[in-house]
Amino acid sequence: MISYHRVKTDQELREILELQELNLGKKTPFIERSKEGFVTLQHDFEMLKKMNDQCAHCVAKKNGKVVAYVLAMLQDFKRDIPLLVPMFDEIDKELEAHGKGNNYIVMGQTCIAKVMRGKGVFRGLYLFMCAQLKGSFDRLITEVDVKNIRSSGAHRAIGFELLKNHTLNRQVWEIISLKI
Repeated sequence: MISYHRVKTDQELREILELQELNLGKKTPFIERSKEGFVTLQHDFEMLKKMNDQCAHCVAKKNGKVVAYVLAMLQDFKRDIPLLVPMFDEIDKELEAHGKGNNYIVMGQTCIAKVMRGKGVFRGLYLFMCAQLKGSFDRLITEVDVKNIRSSGAHRAIGFELLKNHTLNRQVWEIISLKI
């Protein structure tokens, strides 16, 4: 049975990092990346903990072990991870241009263990996260590498909508948003 929780322990953070390591795009063969999806950014324990201390990440657990996660990243961290600075800049410009307000939280990354994919864990994790954050934020925003077709499709299937595409270092990203 799958249970959903907010991260409370350093062990859960370490399990997130283990799952992240197994699914890094730079370590995953191309054919597997295109079929299974991948994560781009590799966090270190200190940053992951710092983010969690401000707004606890959400995890799915089976038999007491983390099998999926969604990282929560407050806007306070927009300058702490250099790779994400352009994303935050694009989000802020887009929301301001369309008068949508800036009461958002960034979903810093999602990853589902391979054995748990296709079993509703992705949807369950987002439903849990949205229920946890409702009332505190208006929307959840993330970006997905357009080459990550599985991730893009999964996000759209649960209601994420395109805010805009942007290019960074010859890589195209879609910034997507879900109203909470």
